[in-house]
Amino acid sequence: MGKQSAQNPRFGKRKIPNKFNTGRKTRRLEEENVAHSPSSTSSGELPKEESNGVSSEDKMVYKEPSMYDKLLMTLGSSSKSVAAAYKQRKRQEEGLSDSETDEDDGTESSSDSDEEDDSEEGVDDEFPMKGKPKDPEIDGIEEQSEDAETEDDLETSDLDDQESSDSGVHDLGISRPSAVEASMCLSSFDVHFGHKLTKAEVENLSKKKWKYEWEVPAVGMSKGKWAGTGECFIKDDNPNSGYGLKPKLYKHWLDVYNTSGGNNFHSSRQRLFFSLFNSYRDILHCNKKPFYHRGSDEDASAMDAYIMHCLNHVFRTRDLVMKNDAKVSKRQETDDNEIPDDNFLDHGFTRPKVLIILPIASIALRVVKRLIQLTPSAHKVNVEHMDRFSREFGTEEDHDNEDEKEIPPGDHDYGNVKPHKSTKPGDFQVLFGGNSKDDFMVGIKFTKRSIKLYSDFYTSDMIVASSVGLLKKIDEAKVNKEKDVDYLSSIEVLIVDHADVITMQNWNFLKSVVEQLNHIPSKQHGTDVMRIRQWYLDGYASFYRQTILLSYYSTPDINSLFNKNCNNYHGKAKLVHEHKGVLPKVVLQVRQIYQRFDADSIEHFDDARFEYFTTKVFPKIKDSIEGGIMIFISSYLEYVRVRNFLKSQSASFCLLHEYAEQSDISRARVQFFEGKRKIMLYTERSHFYHRYKIRGIQNLIIYSLPERKEFYPEVVNMLDAHDMACTVLFSHFDLLRLERIVGMAPAKRMVTSKMSMFSFS
Repeated sequence: MGKQSAQNPRFGKRKIPNKFNTGRKTRRLEEENVAHSPSSTSSGELPKEESNGVSSEDKMVYKEPSMYDKLLMTLGSSSKSVAAAYKQRKRQEEGLSDSETDEDDGTESSSDSDEEDDSEEGVDDEFPMKGKPKDPEIDGIEEQSEDAETEDDLETSDLDDQESSDSGVHDLGISRPSAVEASMCLSSFDVHFGHKLTKAEVENLSKKKWKYEWEVPAVGMSKGKWAGTGECFIKDDNPNSGYGLKPKLYKHWLDVYNTSGGNNFHSSRQRLFFSLFNSYRDILHCNKKPFYHRGSDEDASAMDAYIMHCLNHVFRTRDLVMKNDAKVSKRQETDDNEIPDDNFLDHGFTRPKVLIILPIASIALRVVKRLIQLTPSAHKVNVEHMDRFSREFGTEEDHDNEDEKEIPPGDHDYGNVKPHKSTKPGDFQVLFGGNSKDDFMVGIKFTKRSIKLYSDFYTSDMIVASSVGLLKKIDEAKVNKEKDVDYLSSIEVLIVDHADVITMQNWNFLKSVVEQLNHIPSKQHGTDVMRIRQWYLDGYASFYRQTILLSYYSTPDINSLFNKNCNNYHGKAKLVHEHKGVLPKVVLQVRQIYQRFDADSIEHFDDARFEYFTTKVFPKIKDSIEGGIMIFISSYLEYVRVRNFLKSQSASFCLLHEYAEQSDISRARVQFFEGKRKIMLYTERSHFYHRYKIRGIQNLIIYSLPERKEFYPEVVNMLDAHDMACTVLFSHFDLLRLERIVGMAPAKRMVTSKMSMFSFS
């Protein structure tokens, strides 16, 4: 599906007054008169009389349909219930009663009678109202009728609405909650999605200029600190507050924590991460030690926190909709033609609200299993299609071991992968020892008593997918107009975990997926349009979406996505960390020469690197007799450029890259070791996916520093133990990579010094 315009005529703007303001009826009439005035310009300017405070009601003879009226008329052609709602809206605007309308139009009465019989046909609401026919093939939240909601559940929901959590609103041109909102103990969910953005606030957000105004030490990280925009929201929460969780979720999480041997939940990493995520700010954490690098505790704590945040978001959304369903049904018992007012706006365009993007299937298996463990028992009496999920996302070994052991409630399952005797590093064995498939997508649906995996995306609450799987769906929709990805239109919480691994796949895939989120849908998917939140119709959904980016390290691509594609009006917070460097892990006594080249801008620094290599470095190795020269290159595009240059120079070289066939790789390694090829080009992604031990290296040239800091000592330690040399090219645009390898303080000196050559040994 191509990019959708924010002014899609199918989803025009509906003016909704602030429910806390007084004089609501007067303002609503003024807004509707403005919307229908024949003298309104296409640019949206008001007529002179209206702008001076003169009502247009006395002057108006003809009312041109507003964008919202056009939306109702368009949808009414295929849905009689929507048509009925549009007719009632027109009656209310004209001040006519139902009986007066019937007298004017003799066909109106019979039409309404037909609509009563057929009003629900073909409608599949996001959270359907009472009385909607149910599909016995589909289990989901929409199947729960009002009768199925017990009195105890309703009381719990009422109590949940009174829960308090940190809800500070930043001060970057965004207004704070009103006095009425502040006086109510609202959850961060209520505060975040209840705020109504003004046009001035949207214009300010569109400039994408963020100022980080505060810093606080990061708990558990000696050289880390959190920096954020607006007001600092990181504070010591009240242990008795429930931390903004629904009571049932909090109790279950606490039980799981205690069962696993925990003894201080308030100070635990899980709780601290959850409070961070529950602020509904955009979060960038680029120093999360992954489970495959002996960081299982930190990684699992962050995973538990975002899972609980997602569950809390889904359950709060469900409770809000179901309570409003009950209230609307009660009203309609006294008035069949009652239309939900502004107090009942709780829908998006489609049902999915949470999207979790992960790099490979084994990690998805780990996350979904933990998601099920952290779901309260009452909501997982039945988990549908778990066998199929374990089979498709695990390995045969995982499936065989499933019956042999049961994971305790507090423990974590890492796919049953443990390092075994191998020449590969332990982190490689753990990461790729499971199912490394990178093309997957699964919907997850929560009902009152069950979890359904592989649910249809439009009836799912969460979607767990890879960027590869999502992009395939997006491309299919562009080719086949009958398909669409409108289920991405209402994502309110986006989690990207292990972003560093995704950079080793294709970061542009993820970027394309994020750019596709929160577009106005191309079709109406059965949602009750009278219940859609105003900011969805206004095209402001991206300003309400929370994005949480978790990574082992930071890259310019990750930072760019966070700065340009994450525009949450509530603000941002990111972790700033000082790196020690990995030079001590180089065990060989090899002199490492760092040569800095100058680059004028980020757009030209690739050209500057290539020019420096071709004019300063290559002439020294061109006529080498001994050979054994390895050129390590981080980017595939850089690899292609250097490969073509070597071809033009008729150089003797062989290739090791991520797209090479195994037979070509074996041949190249033998030719290089035997000296039949003097130069080998080796890419970082090839090393990431294979971790080869290359023999015969005498002279190592690091054309571009690796993103993954552990690769630097691995590659340098592959040098043979005699007559070794190592040359590293860098510029001040490589500062992030340089910090991770040589340390923060040396890196800053190296990019600012008047000298251009530095030596380490």
